[in-house]
Amino acid sequence: MSRKVFGRQASFLTAAAVVAHTIWTSAAPALTYPLYAQEWHLTTFTTTAIFAVYPVFVVLMLVVFGNVSDYIGRREAMLLGLAASLGGTLIFALAPDVDWIFIGRAFMGVGVGLSAGPSAAAVVEFSAPGRAAQAGSATAAAQAFGMIGAALVGGALIEYAPLPTRLNFAVLVIVLAVLMVATWMLPDHTASRPADRWRPRVPAIPNGLFATFVTATAAVTASYVLGAMTLSLGAQVARDIVASQNALVNGGTIALFAISSAIATVPARGAKPSRVMLVGSAIAIVSSGLLALVAVLHSLVFYTVAQIGSGMAYSLLLLGGLSLINTAAPVTHRGATLSALFLIAYLAQAVVALLLGKIATWASLSSAVDLGVATVATLALVTLLLDAVRNTVAGRRARKAGTH
Repeated sequence: MSRKVFGRQASFLTAAAVVAHTIWTSAAPALTYPLYAQEWHLTTFTTTAIFAVYPVFVVLMLVVFGNVSDYIGRREAMLLGLAASLGGTLIFALAPDVDWIFIGRAFMGVGVGLSAGPSAAAVVEFSAPGRAAQAGSATAAAQAFGMIGAALVGGALIEYAPLPTRLNFAVLVIVLAVLMVATWMLPDHTASRPADRWRPRVPAIPNGLFATFVTATAAVTASYVLGAMTLSLGAQVARDIVASQNALVNGGTIALFAISSAIATVPARGAKPSRVMLVGSAIAIVSSGLLALVAVLHSLVFYTVAQIGSGMAYSLLLLGGLSLINTAAPVTHRGATLSALFLIAYLAQAVVALLLGKIATWASLSSAVDLGVATVATLALVTLLLDAVRNTVAGRRARKAGTH
């Protein structure tokens, strides 16, 4: 019996929703970390380790299966990823102790590792004719909406509904189940499949793409480190440094990060990736500095402004990096190239989250915030430097080609 298949627009929206799930699934536990710490007497390092397990397993999946969707199709790879994410979320909803939380987080990492690259590639391939260049903007916006869902739905359920450490995840289980049904209805489509047979391999960079890849990866990594600071420490910063005890208020500050992230993609559409990364890097440096000031002043107003700026920087750096890759990567290796980019970004996210948690436990939460700020500022500057070098080299090659 033949199955019903979505058209292009519905397929595009479904692929974007799968992108959104990668962030919603990642961010869903963010507001429960302080509750776990209180209920099970956990250190800050342990709660950030819960966060960091996720990108570690994302990286493992990207190393082994980073190019699998180029061979079996985007739909199949996304279905496998969604199934793992659903399993991990269900474990969170039922977990009796912190050991099960780590297991659930690992399943979430597997799910996102299998679906991050394929969903980003599917957004490109299901875009309307002539609109593929704007797929990076759609991907960044989808990630922002995923974080908004996690922050506002999670914050409201934790603060005002029963079972604050469980109901949030039960709702997400339902969302993921619906999304799996929608993904099942996607066309069995990959733009152009390689001729050889699939085998596990580390995601590779196509020839001639190294400078572009390094620049794009630096931008996306800076974006993801900003996300790691918000999702691994954000709720605890709001609770301990700013002294806000309301989960919805704390979730609202994270939602502001996501809302400003979504809004920032609107004026950036159609802009050159270099310009987008320049603006994103500048905002990242300023907003990170403001976050360091929050640790001293204990101001919810300053924290809110810092979150808005960080959200804008997150989106612009992500958009600039993805746009750079989407326009340059060959179709037959698009999934593998995007997976290689996400591999590095998620690995950096895991390392930074663990390091911040260790510093917060050994020294103080303020010290961890300061280290995160310095890391983001450094990555933003590196992004600007790499893009300047890339543009200079490309200009020289163009002038040299013009003389022949």
